[in-house]
Amino acid sequence: MFNIRRLPITVLAIAVLAQLATAATAQTGYPAKPVRILVGFVPGGFTDTSARIVGQKLGEALGQQVTIENRPGANGLIAGDLTAKSAPDGYTLFMTSPGLTTNPILYTRLRHDPVKDFTAISQIAEIPNLLVVHPSVPAKTVGELFALARSRPATLTQSSAGTGSPGHLSGELLQLMMKVKFIHVPYKGAQSVIDLIGGHVDLSFPSISSSIAFVKEGKLRALGVTSARRSPLLPDVPAIGEKEVPGYASVGWYGIVGPAGIPKPIVAALNTEIVRIIQNAEVRERLSREGAVPMSNTPEAFSAFIGDDHRKWAKVIKAANIPVSD
Repeated sequence: MFNIRRLPITVLAIAVLAQLATAATAQTGYPAKPVRILVGFVPGGFTDTSARIVGQKLGEALGQQVTIENRPGANGLIAGDLTAKSAPDGYTLFMTSPGLTTNPILYTRLRHDPVKDFTAISQIAEIPNLLVVHPSVPAKTVGELFALARSRPATLTQSSAGTGSPGHLSGELLQLMMKVKFIHVPYKGAQSVIDLIGGHVDLSFPSISSSIAFVKEGKLRALGVTSARRSPLLPDVPAIGEKEVPGYASVGWYGIVGPAGIPKPIVAALNTEIVRIIQNAEVRERLSREGAVPMSNTPEAFSAFIGDDHRKWAKVIKAANIPVSD
């Protein structure tokens, strides 16, 4: 006989939330028209790809068209500004990334508060970076790299996709925690990995999705992943925080937010559907294929995460004396 007590608590919770969200949206009439998800980068990268994966399923769940609108520029600042200034009615959403919390620190012209000026809905994934070196660098572990850096003060060069990028900040956090110094060489996008492969720089912290092929081909040597745990994509590569640097963690995170003030029933409805979407096997497989770890959380938990992330990188950026742009 069917026994509700045998159902997992998570299943029951999702079912209850789904019923509440359905009732809430029925009262508000949401959505009565298409919903758009803004992306702060050009098509092709993970922010764009994940928005399209989630957006397609969200449209099916809401019974309305969900369009993806690319507004690239300034590490997502342009799309973020447009989101913050949009009506808080649930029809403009933003697939955001770490730039939401670091842009207010790195750009003087930005006046947004990443918590107060946005409504957190849910995270959707995390992507760790990978500490890689050129094969000519005589270090096969993170510990050996530290020893090398201390024996050659301020001579090892670290490339990144740009000042303030996740890869740059991952390196700065590690230097601060271990009291070593690399020379930062900023590039624009993928050129940072290309020049690392060419031996023009010594090390870098690219995303695991953009560097794993080069590691498997032997063109780069992986020393550690920046997430708190090992990546299933490279299970033999230790997490930097696993042993060498306890407490170290730096990941690229992605999630959906909207402008501040979206009514709670609409937030609850969107969160319920996104959580359900992220649990979908097909969606998880497609996100994992991009090197991501699928995840979701409550609006409250996501909002707290955004605040913590903002405070964390504010300290790193200040301590590392990273220059601020206009």
